[in-house]
Order: sequence, then structure tokens, then C-alpha cells
Amino acid sequence: MNIAYVRVSTVEQNEARQVEALEKYKIDKWYIEKISAKDVNRPKLQQMLDFAREGDTIFVHDFTRLARSTKDLLDIVEQLKVKGIHLVSNKESIDTSTPTGKLMLTFLAGIAEFERENLLERQREGIAIAKRNGVYKGRKPFSSDKFEELYQEYLLRKICKTEFARLLGVSRPTLNRLIRDKGR
Repeated sequence: MNIAYVRVSTVEQNEARQVEALEKYKIDKWYIEKISAKDVNRPKLQQMLDFAREGDTIFVHDFTRLARSTKDLLDIVEQLKVKGIHLVSNKESIDTSTPTGKLMLTFLAGIAEFERENLLERQREGIAIAKRNGVYKGRKPFSSDKFEELYQEYLLRKICKTEFARLLGVSRPTLNRLIRDKGR
């Protein structure tokens, strides 16, 4: 069976480019997800990994759609290998059913992680310079009169965490930090 995994990082992004690129593989089952790849705990990814069976081939537009770190990518590839499932990346033209494909995957994953680490290092350096020059003051402290009221509703399960964040006008990670800080 030919299975496709398509992922974009946010609901505002459009997956059409990836879908169009993968249609040539005559995909039998599609898994489309709108979520960050910061870790592998993604609902559609996990469903796909559970669904795929020996002899199946999973197609991705490029490896960054599957994982952002070399470790995560290689872990997923190892899971697939153990189950006898092949992985094909359209953009990189790599098929893990071949020895050359496996080698190229390892190289590309390492380079992608190297680029990401360099980007984060440059970002930290820039922030340090901005702080030293008094330009960067850090995150503004959160302030909302509604937090306590909404927090009580959340504790009583009248609203879910997503609704809680939306009503406060903050992201889920910010809400998680606020809840964590409240518990201290």
C-alpha cells in the first residue's frame, strides 16, 4: 500500500503543494497534519505509524515534513525498518529500501540538524548583542484580569485548554507556562 504523510506547521499554511507533488505515487491512504514537528508526538503521524504494515511504502514530500531532528528522523526510519516499511522522499529522491538511500538519508538528516543548530546559535548570539545594547528587553510580562476566572472554569472542566488560551489571547505554550507558574 502507498501511504502519504503530509505536514504543515500551522493551520494557516496550505498543504496543497505537498499533496500535488505526491499524487504521482498513486497514494492509497493520506495522513495530513497541521502541527509543528518539534517532536514525534503528533496524532496523524502516530496513526500512520500504527496503520502501516510490512511491504507498505510511506511517501513524504521531504524529510523535514517527517521530523526536524536527526535523532527523531532516524528513530522513525528505524521503526519503519523493523516493520518492513519503506520510506520515499520526493524532494530528496531518496528511497530507504536501497543501501544508497539509507546512506543519503543519514547524511541529509545530519546536515539538516547542523543547519538548525547553526540557526539557533546565531539567534542566541543576536539576542545577546541586542540585550547588551539595551534593544532586547525579553518577553513582556503577561497580564490579564480574566486569568483567574478562566483558570477556575478550566479546573472545573467548563472550558478546555484550547478555549482557555483563545479567550486569553495567548498560545498554548504560553498558557502552559502560565499554569505551571501558578502552581509554584
